[in-house]
Amino acid sequence: MEYFDFLNESVSPWHTVESLRQVFVSAGFEEMQLLNGTTAKLGAAYMFVRGAAVVALRVPLQVNESTRFRIALAHTDFPALKISPNPDRTAAGASTLHAEVYGSPIYSTWLDRDLGYAGVLAYEKDGNVQTKLVRGSKLFRIPSLAVHLNRGVNQDGTKVDPQADFNALWQAATADGKASAFADALQGELGVAGRLLDFDIQLFDAQPASFGGFNDEWIYSGRLDNLGSCHAVAQALAKASAPANDFCVACFCNNEEIGSETREGACGNFLRSVLENVWNGVGGNLGNVSLSAILGESFALSVDAAHAVHPNHPEKHEANHSPVLGGGIVLKTNAQKRYASDAVSSARLRLLCEQANVPCQTFVMRNDMPCGSTVGPAISASLGIPTVDIGEPMLSMHSIREMTAVKDHESMVRLVAEFFR
Repeated sequence: MEYFDFLNESVSPWHTVESLRQVFVSAGFEEMQLLNGTTAKLGAAYMFVRGAAVVALRVPLQVNESTRFRIALAHTDFPALKISPNPDRTAAGASTLHAEVYGSPIYSTWLDRDLGYAGVLAYEKDGNVQTKLVRGSKLFRIPSLAVHLNRGVNQDGTKVDPQADFNALWQAATADGKASAFADALQGELGVAGRLLDFDIQLFDAQPASFGGFNDEWIYSGRLDNLGSCHAVAQALAKASAPANDFCVACFCNNEEIGSETREGACGNFLRSVLENVWNGVGGNLGNVSLSAILGESFALSVDAAHAVHPNHPEKHEANHSPVLGGGIVLKTNAQKRYASDAVSSARLRLLCEQANVPCQTFVMRNDMPCGSTVGPAISASLGIPTVDIGEPMLSMHSIREMTAVKDHESMVRLVAEFFR
């Protein structure tokens, strides 16, 4: 799937999974279930889905004493506004939907935007609960207050109260002044002979991805953190050949933006369950060699967005660790281990960059500013696998619309391809 198509289609974590499914199915991956164990075959390619998380892998042509795991990690979710279970309100002639904040978006960027809505519907049919992806065709909006009514906005900045200000206008109120029921609209979206029971719907930036800059050197889009990583990892694994000795694995976790402590997140058991399932199917000929021992000698790339230096605010970066757009892959390190990188895994990454002919930059957060994290530390700790944190440099991270460089995404695809090769 082309990059912009991937960005435009992946408007919720559930839709990200569907985009990934298309990539891997087109490449010949077989979708499997964990229920009764997997009869894995040497040289085969499989994918597993749990909710809005995916694990895809290529089994080696042979398993022997030199077999290891090469795992690339990313996450399917992104900061968003999620429609609450009972969202309906009415005010000043408009029906509005109350939204909950998911993750840590930049609040002000959600104002005055064309907002789509998408997610998953859970419904009852013939006594069973089933699900359906939905992406509405209508546009909603959260209007800002006019400057005439907020005279200090340009001097004091836009202050957003997430409880009061994140009610999205979605249609005019009914003639009697009452709010329409959003659930009734979703029942219509269901379009099947079923009864809506619940929903997981979020708002998203409806403007398509586009090139930017005088020479089309940049990419402007919503959800680049972390769809850019998902696309690079998926493309690299889909196009890879069956490995000789190593397992090549791509893991796309959900819920990274809210701490990963869910059954679909990096702190859950999904990835380990898949690895154990497949290892038990093809690794038995190694006798007493355990999966944990093999993982301890393996290697993982945690691929997430990285902070590029803002040209208007270079003082926000540590002076000697200031990545720039178009400058190449960013190696992320942190003394407090908010990133999983250590000296050895970082050295392996630098060597990999040389082999892939990809430039490498280094990011360290200032001592006087807190550092974000990724799925890397959680996966590295739970699996005992050496891990390095990397990413494409980005501006406007966690804005509703972010910015990266074309060259850096090409470099990331090339790097992960080299990792799997």
